[in-house]
Amino acid sequence: MPNHWWREAVIYQVYPRSFADSDGDGMGDLPGITGRLPHLKQLGIDAVWMSPFYPSPQHDAGYDVADYRSVDPRFGDLGDADKLISEAHALGLKVIVDLVPNHTSSEHAWFQAALAAGPGSPERDRYVFRDGPTAPNSWTSMFGGSAWERVPDGQWYLHLFDVSQPDLNWGNPQVRAEFADILRFWLDRGVDGFRVDVAHGLIKEANLAEWTQPTAVLGGLDPVGPRPPMWDQEGVHEIYREWRAILDEYEPERILVAEAWVAPADRLARYVRPDEMHQAFNFEYLEAPWRAADLRRVISSTMAANATVGAPTTWVLSNHDVIRHATRLGYPVGQGRQHGIGPEDPQPDTALGLRRARAATMLMLALPGSAYLYQGEELGLPEHTTMPHEFRQDPARARSGETVVGRDGCRVPIPWEADAPSYGFGPADASWLPQPATWAEYALDRQQDVPGSTWELYRRALELRRSHGLGRGDLVWQETSSDVLALRNGDVLVTANLGQSPVALPAGARVLLTSEPLDADGRVPTDVTVWAVV
Repeated sequence: MPNHWWREAVIYQVYPRSFADSDGDGMGDLPGITGRLPHLKQLGIDAVWMSPFYPSPQHDAGYDVADYRSVDPRFGDLGDADKLISEAHALGLKVIVDLVPNHTSSEHAWFQAALAAGPGSPERDRYVFRDGPTAPNSWTSMFGGSAWERVPDGQWYLHLFDVSQPDLNWGNPQVRAEFADILRFWLDRGVDGFRVDVAHGLIKEANLAEWTQPTAVLGGLDPVGPRPPMWDQEGVHEIYREWRAILDEYEPERILVAEAWVAPADRLARYVRPDEMHQAFNFEYLEAPWRAADLRRVISSTMAANATVGAPTTWVLSNHDVIRHATRLGYPVGQGRQHGIGPEDPQPDTALGLRRARAATMLMLALPGSAYLYQGEELGLPEHTTMPHEFRQDPARARSGETVVGRDGCRVPIPWEADAPSYGFGPADASWLPQPATWAEYALDRQQDVPGSTWELYRRALELRRSHGLGRGDLVWQETSSDVLALRNGDVLVTANLGQSPVALPAGARVLLTSEPLDADGRVPTDVTVWAVV
């Protein structure tokens, strides 16, 4: 099989407004990212994925795009984007950008033209407008409330997310042509690929069939129940085959990455068939409980499903939409999915969460395929669980009637220097979301060259992953107790102890790396992962 870089790449997600602020206005920006690229090179990642930096009213943190061919002045300009791409390439790093094709901002020129043109116009046909004295159906927004909004002339438009994010009509040839041109615009500027937002949502059933079952913020689909009329429709695959043909015109190789909350695994695998996308995030793995049997089942089933289409599996534990795994794993095993944590909620066991997070990361990085890291997880950052609600900006909170805390806790600007203003996020104290006082202990300058620190654990794990070829290896399960995951990948034996008692390594095992020290008898303690060669 050809040595495609994306099959084993470790890709680092940058959330631009929270990564690095170059001018002190409290908002991260493209020059700030460019200035910190050497850190990412030193960490050992292969590519950077950047969340949206396009012009936007920022009602949903940039996922409400007003112009797909420019840069929001908050983040810089096209020259800054070109410089970032150039400097990343000079360091040997690929650059992936976010593409948001399910919806535009309500301030996008197309939507403004649709409002001005009126019912029945070609401009309105680019979106999903319908007539009627009441909403066309009972669909609900993923952020809460109705998915339909009425305009002054009486028509309704669909918005599966915020009211400021009208859904596009992907049955309209103009929409398809527009996004083909947007792909070429960024490909011509040198980007190495696109992470496709809500990749499973572009096509809706033509009759907009009734659907009254509840929705959850970015929740996965029921693997056994009926498929909702707005998600995972067959027509999405035709779109991605068209896009793949465009990307295949470019050298070096460019990639498409699906954000698709789709289950079961064999349906998700359809997105990564040879003529469609290259990767699809494994959200089933992200949501798996910290239990050996559950993790083994998900790892085996998703790898088997992807093998049928010749695709690698794409592992992920944290991103900008979910609670950071250093916090998520600090709660009792099997607790239901949380949609944000506030100061009045039960708080996690921070030490336990970090211990398990380090073990979970080492397990993930040992698996064949590609892996994604979310900015700050290499520092062991937890969720900001005590943020006062008046600072929160996630539209999910307001639209849910404040029953959902929202995603702000995982989006707080990250710390670089313990004793600097805004912990080194920028040259001033300003920070668009408040940083907790504990951020100093997680700062990069407190962890570099410190044995046992989380940053050094990540750096060493990525170094070993590359030198032992784990990303392109083969997984062979080893028989062990029900509370332990043991596998071989090439010459590396991986042991993850999720049980209550220490477990022994095989005789003669030479330890390469541990998420926490072994016990006095050389055994693997609870919630620890070990890489060794035997």
